Amino acid sequence: MPLLDNYHDILRQQPALLDLRAPIEFSKGAFKHSYNLPLMSDSERAAVGTCYKQQGQQAAIELGYQLVTGEVKQARIASWQQFAQANPNGMLYCARGGLRSQIAQQWLADNGIIYPRIKGGFKALRNEAISVINQAAYENLLLLGGPTGSGKTRLLQQLQAVDLEALANHRGSSFGRRLSAQPEQIRFENDLAGAILQVMATNPSYLLLEDESLLIGQRNIPALLHQAMQRGPLLLLEEPLAERVEVILQDYIIDLQLEAQQHNAEQGFAIYSDMLQQAMLRIRKRLGGALYAQLQTLLQQALLEQQQSGDIHLHRLWIKRLLTDYYDPMYAYQLKKRNVPIIMRGNAEQLLQWWQQLPHSKHV
Repeated sequence: MPLLDNYHDILRQQPALLDLRAPIEFSKGAFKHSYNLPLMSDSERAAVGTCYKQQGQQAAIELGYQLVTGEVKQARIASWQQFAQANPNGMLYCARGGLRSQIAQQWLADNGIIYPRIKGGFKALRNEAISVINQAAYENLLLLGGPTGSGKTRLLQQLQAVDLEALANHRGSSFGRRLSAQPEQIRFENDLAGAILQVMATNPSYLLLEDESLLIGQRNIPALLHQAMQRGPLLLLEEPLAERVEVILQDYIIDLQLEAQQHNAEQGFAIYSDMLQQAMLRIRKRLGGALYAQLQTLLQQALLEQQQSGDIHLHRLWIKRLLTDYYDPMYAYQLKKRNVPIIMRGNAEQLLQWWQQLPHSKHV
């Protein structure tokens, strides 16, 4: 039966993956295009594991067949059949490409479906993902930098680039939390490897990433890659302060409120308001007592006006002050401290034109 080991293609193309591991294994990290339809439940896997330690492999295998039999077995096969029919180009795996995936593949075959299995299972894909990320540290890196609110994410979306914040489900700053949870660290890294391979498949002049700190929310960029990023040259995106204020207004006021309302229609504004105030509180020490008090007052006034009338114009006051008195000086200091070459600087249109003039060839 089909046994696949084209790990790069699997990571890059991101086919649907049938993950046969127990739910507790899946919860620690998988792939965004994987679906957990386990051969054994957590309790069944634990019982088989205990049996293996006490009585050996053969006894454990026999117990597994006893636990997954009859209606339980048929229900699980039916779920795999449904998955395979819905995802004819997918494939299945277990933790190490061992008995669980072999059994599932055979049971599917017994029911008329030949479905490919990944050699080495999740562990093999995971090892390949780590290798891809580490290798990326030796590519021709280029970092898109710029002050807060300059619209780096918007520009990245127009380029052949790796969007780290999208992969981490976090906007990167103290105000960058989203209502939906961040992926597990393992999944973040797995999906990062896939994104790197997708970009590199176009044979770009540079591997372009947004200039990020080590932590994006609670997810960290793997050490070797981040060290290389810190040494890499920069594209510096520079936009007028007024335009940057509008970018922040859109992302952290308009979009965040909409996200909160979609999450909870009744409590949406309260959730959104609390997220903004908690974000300000997280940088209180760095702001200093006086500036924090002033910004918090401006924020509360803006929220009150927004709640009463729907008018968001007062948010521009605290956003502008936060940029000029906190984020901009901090970014200027960090940029000077790093002392890396700036290959090109300009607004989004200028940087986009520069990028489009570089030699790129697509060969996916």
